[in-house]
Amino acid sequence: MEGVFISVKDPKISADWYAEILGFELIYIEEEAAVMKIAEHFQTVVCLVRTLNHKPLEFPNNNFSVGKYYNFLPNNDIEETYKFLTEKNVKVNPIHGEGSSKFFTFYDPDGNPLGVCQ
Repeated sequence: MEGVFISVKDPKISADWYAEILGFELIYIEEEAAVMKIAEHFQTVVCLVRTLNHKPLEFPNNNFSVGKYYNFLPNNDIEETYKFLTEKNVKVNPIHGEGSSKFFTFYDPDGNPLGVCQ
């Protein structure tokens, strides 16, 4: 996959958040979009695109408990990632799952749901 596009209200504010919270690296920014590299060893970029009348991403209702489009893997373990996000005052939902399969949803500044899965 070459690029992931996420709708945002303000690319600059969102780019700052994605850099601070998720460690993304800013490649290019203009008034209408910011392009960010997920990590040095990934070629996929995230494009934060300004949208008019912004509405957070919403995954269609389903019976598989999926409520977001994008999941990120935790750096160390899911509990550490959860703690880091809550300490940064990121809105997070409780951890669900059991054993080695756990997950939770968190939200970017525009209310877009993102996930962590282990």
